[in-house]
Amino acid sequence: MVPYKSTVDKRLHRYFVDLLIQMDNKETYLVEIKPKAQTMPPKKRSRKTKKYINEQLTFVKNQDKWEAADQYAKHKGWKFQVWTEETLKNLGIKVL
Repeated sequence: MVPYKSTVDKRLHRYFVDLLIQMDNKETYLVEIKPKAQTMPPKKRSRKTKKYINEQLTFVKNQDKWEAADQYAKHKGWKFQVWTEETLKNLGIKVL
C-alpha cells in the first residue's frame, strides 16, 4: 500500500500496486499494469464531454499514484514500472 495525495481533491488516498516482483538477483520491482490509453494524456477535444473530463481525471489520478509509487520504491531501493498491454506482449505474456 502506497499513500498518495491527489491533486484533484487534495486528500490522502491509498494506492495498491498490482505486482511486487523480486528477481533472483534481489532486484525488486513495483509494477502497475494499465491499458496504454490510460498512460497518456487524453487527446484535446473542442467539447468538454463527460467522457473527456473523466479521462482527464483518470490520467491526473494515475500520475499522482505513480509519482508516489516511484518515490516509495526509490526509498526502499526498488524500481517502479508501469506496464501496458504492449509491455506484456513484449515479455511473451498473452493477454486474453
